[in-house]
Amino acid sequence: MPELPEVEVTRRSFAQRICGAEVLSAQLGKPLRWPLGLDVDELRGGLVGEVVRRGKYLWLPLVLPADRSGGLLIHLGMSGSLAFKWSPGEPGPHDHFELNTNRGVLRLTDPRRFGAVIWGASLDDGLPARLLAGLGLEPFDAALDAAHFHAALVGKRVAIKQALLAGDIVVGAGNIYACEALFRAGIDPRLQAGKLSRPRAARLLQEVKAVLAEAIEQGGSSLRDFRDAHGSQGHFQLATQVYGREGQACRSCGSPVRRIVQAQRSTFFCGTCQRR
Repeated sequence: MPELPEVEVTRRSFAQRICGAEVLSAQLGKPLRWPLGLDVDELRGGLVGEVVRRGKYLWLPLVLPADRSGGLLIHLGMSGSLAFKWSPGEPGPHDHFELNTNRGVLRLTDPRRFGAVIWGASLDDGLPARLLAGLGLEPFDAALDAAHFHAALVGKRVAIKQALLAGDIVVGAGNIYACEALFRAGIDPRLQAGKLSRPRAARLLQEVKAVLAEAIEQGGSSLRDFRDAHGSQGHFQLATQVYGREGQACRSCGSPVRRIVQAQRSTFFCGTCQRR
């Protein structure tokens, strides 16, 4: 599943090129998770603004004819990817949305169709607002400091790994990145979130930010089929310390990396380096 680094890498790979483009036409394929929310022909003539990211969503602002403003909220789902090319060829069976502009064609490919392209008047209105309502702070938001992070954990009875994945405190710490941040911080993923001390919470937040920044720099993680809008794969998965390394020697102490299941997700950790 594309996580925050993959979505941010995707955004950076086409945002500058599409900004200012005029929409010539748009096409829909098979239905996605939610309906578009307007007639696809109404997008014709729209001008694209600056693409931004919120959590794992991309917001593509548009000014339509007659000064009707709004935008498209895009989610890649579990297997989706965006490509932006001059000549992408005929749509295939898994291509479900296409925005044809005077600077190229933005195409969403999503084999499992859990992704979405939704029209909204703004990020604070309608379905986009409801989808974004439960998201925590962005990992690089100045408001997300150690004090805020620790205070948000107080009273939480779930395991710290699950608290990270929930996304209501900080967005972006998906499964790979939560495992890696917890390892770097030396914290057992099974520790009850509310029992994390202030110093350990500060260290964990520091590592969450560092892991996500490194993942973005390395193009995200391509475990199966993730590509950015240029078609390039990510490389962060090649440098993981624990994720996907069950039974292999910990790079720090040599103990075997362990794997457990938490909330139906695989958790990888070192039982020696990571303490409760």
